[in-house]
Amino acid sequence: MSKGGKKVESLIVVLVCIIFIYLIKYLFGIKIDDVKKIKELGYDKELTEITNKLPDNKIICDEILKKLDNEEVKVKETESKMASLYIVATNTILISNIKDTFTRVQTIAHECLHSIQNKRMVMFNYIYSNIYIIYFIVLSVLALLGKIKNMLLHVSILTILGFIYYIIRSYLETDAMIKAEYLAKSYMQDKNEMTKEEIEQIVNNYKKINNKGVAIVNFSLLMSITIKIVIFEILLQIGYLIR
Repeated sequence: MSKGGKKVESLIVVLVCIIFIYLIKYLFGIKIDDVKKIKELGYDKELTEITNKLPDNKIICDEILKKLDNEEVKVKETESKMASLYIVATNTILISNIKDTFTRVQTIAHECLHSIQNKRMVMFNYIYSNIYIIYFIVLSVLALLGKIKNMLLHVSILTILGFIYYIIRSYLETDAMIKAEYLAKSYMQDKNEMTKEEIEQIVNNYKKINNKGVAIVNFSLLMSITIKIVIFEILLQIGYLIR
C-alpha cells in the first residue's frame, strides 16, 4: 500500500478512537470537572475531623486485614501522593499520604479487599498488565523506526489485548470500590469512636464519590487503551516520514 493509503488508514483509526472516547464519556455521564470535584470533596475539613477520631492509617489497615482474616499481608506507609495500592507479587499494601482525607478509611478498605480477591486473577492482572505495557513500548519503537508492515494487524492485536486488560482490571477495581464502602462502614461501627449520625454522614459522602468514581475508573481504563492506539498511529506516521 502507498504511503498516502497508509495515512488515510491511520486517520480513520484515530478518528474512530476519538469518537469512541467521546461516546463512552457521554454514556458514562462524565464531565470535565468531575475528578476535581471528587478530589475536593475528599479533603473536606469537617468530614476529615470526624474520621480523625479513628487510629492512624497503618493501624486501620492492620485492623481491617484482621477483620478479613488476612493478617499475612505486609503494610507500609509512604509519603508519596501517588495512589495507594496492593502489590500482589510481594503481598504488600502501600498506603500513600492520605492522612488529611476522610476517604482514607474507604481507600484502605479498598486495598485490603484487593488482597483477598481471587489470587489467580490478581496475579494474572499483574503479569498481563506488564506484558501489555512492554508490547506497547516495543511496538511503538518499531513504529517509530518504520518497521511495521501491517498496521491493521497490530491495531487489532492492541485492541484485543486492551479489551482483555479492561475486562480483568475493571472487574477487580469495580468489585473493590463497591465493597469498600460497606467494609469501611462496618469498621467504623466496630470502633465505636464515632456517632451513628457521623458514620452515616461519612458513608453518604462515600456513596457520592463512588457513584461517579466507578464510572471515572472505567472511563480512564478505556481511555488509556484507546490512547495507546492513537499514540501507535502517530508514531507510525512519524516512522513513515523519517524512513
